[in-house]
Amino acid sequence: MQQFISEKGLVVPIDRSNIDTDQIIPKQYLKSIKRTGFGVNLFDDWRYLDPGEPGMDHSARRINPDFVLNDSKFNGATLLMARDNFGCGSSREHAPWALVEYGFRAVIAESYADIFYNNSFKNGLLPVVLAAKELEYLFDKSLGDLPLELMVDLPSQTVKGPDGFETRFEIDSFRKTCLLDGLDEIGLSLAEADGIRAYENTQRQRTPWLF
Repeated sequence: MQQFISEKGLVVPIDRSNIDTDQIIPKQYLKSIKRTGFGVNLFDDWRYLDPGEPGMDHSARRINPDFVLNDSKFNGATLLMARDNFGCGSSREHAPWALVEYGFRAVIAESYADIFYNNSFKNGLLPVVLAAKELEYLFDKSLGDLPLELMVDLPSQTVKGPDGFETRFEIDSFRKTCLLDGLDEIGLSLAEADGIRAYENTQRQRTPWLF
């Protein structure tokens, strides 16, 4: 898993609440469990004017010019901003996979659905929770001709922006450590590989009939 220390980047503002996982990555793309290949279908129903299916040449599809992700001024953006209850709906882990593969390192919102929130940490995506009034300020700032740029710093748990904007966000200490070290559950287990091998060798000697 890619570690997260800090990210300074452009912000894609999607001024909506209750963005569910079927909007993030529609159900027809859930057949694969490879964790890759989903970035091109992120927000598929909003991003394209015609329906999509797995295996299509998505470069030939008609782009929705009114959807913010298709605005060229946001090319290379690494931060996504939305309102409350982001990631609600089904529990598909494909949602953070699609966001990460597209290039987003963090999402900034007022609140998240629990399962999406947990899945994000497991995939190196930082879900930042800010107060409604702070988001209102940032959405107002994002309305200019130039895209909003923010700095999200995990060690200090701060978000910094234009005109001296700075705020702090909360995060569980264990999840913070995992992101800083780039460790998911498998990585955490492998970090104890020597101890696991030692335990197995001891058990092999004590109870050889089990092996």
